[in-house]
Amino acid sequence: MPSLNNRVFDNGLSVLDTEASRIDLTSQEATTYTEATSTHTLGNSTSLSIAAPSDRSGGGREVVVAAISDGSVTGNGTATHYAIVDVSNTRLLATGALTASQVVASGNTFSLGSFTIGIPDPA
Repeated sequence: MPSLNNRVFDNGLSVLDTEASRIDLTSQEATTYTEATSTHTLGNSTSLSIAAPSDRSGGGREVVVAAISDGSVTGNGTATHYAIVDVSNTRLLATGALTASQVVASGNTFSLGSFTIGIPDPA
C-alpha cells in the first residue's frame, strides 16, 4: 500500500498557512492570479486566517480556513467560487466551489463560514 509521510503533505499545505494573504469571491473558478483578483472577482477579504496543517478525517492532512465576516463586495453578480491568493508574489494558491452560490452587490459585505482544504492519503 502506498503511503506518504505527513511532512510531504504539510510542506504543500503550509504554503496556504504562510503565504496566503487574500481570499476572493469569484463568478467562476479562476485558473490564474489575474482571473482571481481582477477578471472574475466580485469581492475580497485580506483578513484571511489559515491554520497550520493537521490530521484529516479519513486520512491525509488538511488546513482550516477560518470564517470570514468582513469581505468587501466590489462587483455585482453571483459568486460561485473562492480563490485564495498570495498577493506579494501574485500567485493563485487554491480555488474551490462555494457550498452555496451567493448573489452579491457592490458596496455590501460578505461572509463565509470556515472550511477545510485537504490532501487525502494515497489509495
